[in-house]
Amino acid sequence: MDFATETIGFLGLGAIGEPIATRLSGGNHKLVVFDVRREAVEPFTEVAEVAASPKAVGDRADIVFSCLASADAHRDALLGPLGLIHGKRVRTYVNLGTTGASLVRELGDAMEAHRIATVDAPITGGVGRARNGTLTTMAAGNRGAFNAAVPLMQLYASKIVWLGTRLGSAQVMKLVNNAVSFANLAAACEALLVGAKAGLDPVAMLEVLNSGSGQNSATLMKIPSDVLTGKFKFGGSLAIVIKDYKAFLEEAESLGIEPSIGQAVLKTYMAALALVSEAGDVTEVIRPMEIAAGIELRKARGQNLTGGTSC
Repeated sequence: MDFATETIGFLGLGAIGEPIATRLSGGNHKLVVFDVRREAVEPFTEVAEVAASPKAVGDRADIVFSCLASADAHRDALLGPLGLIHGKRVRTYVNLGTTGASLVRELGDAMEAHRIATVDAPITGGVGRARNGTLTTMAAGNRGAFNAAVPLMQLYASKIVWLGTRLGSAQVMKLVNNAVSFANLAAACEALLVGAKAGLDPVAMLEVLNSGSGQNSATLMKIPSDVLTGKFKFGGSLAIVIKDYKAFLEEAESLGIEPSIGQAVLKTYMAALALVSEAGDVTEVIRPMEIAAGIELRKARGQNLTGGTSC
């Protein structure tokens, strides 16, 4: 089947789902969307059909993408009384969320019983890259369905990595990716505060880090764009970060690995959530560190430089 010319569906128009669905709204195909929040579907009223339920999406679409946050949201949207599984037309389901391996296998088994193929295809890269179509997708599951879905994935992802036919493999990869990303952010924030407390300018420190071995996504993007500016709106709530990190720890422990570093990272994000709120941005992980250090990183900018930052 050529999904590029068929009707496609989308469930979950949140912070990252909305820009992905927006990119899918172009092309030769039709788009039908659903979200439990009325305000989330309003931007799509002129470019897509708004369905009354996930089942209604499945009645109209050949392939359905979902970008949902919690296990309960997945089970309700897919397996509930008005769930996607009851749709009469849908034959391929693509899971973009971070569910963990066991849940995606549970959902995949239920879908297969209704002759719906599942592609496990979580994404990484953040809201900005979702908007410009340069996300990275890791995928596993039904190979035929994946091959047919690739042209649609290319509308929002510039890198697509196939990880095999075993459902859940892409979920494990996403948890590994998140664990590294979250640890990098926490470590970078802590290290930069040490440097700032010692009198170093944060911008100069980032220039060194990003030209050397300390470079990572936190030093390249999150800290310059949202910590030093004080915006704290990179995308991704502390609550979701903690959910994903707990899933990583559970996966590690199920394999007989005791993730001591991971436990310390989780504790760091838990401290931030307790100080800020569940809706707090991932970059606000620095706030408890700033209080403990007695310095705010963004207020240390430019205080100790007398000339240019490079020569």
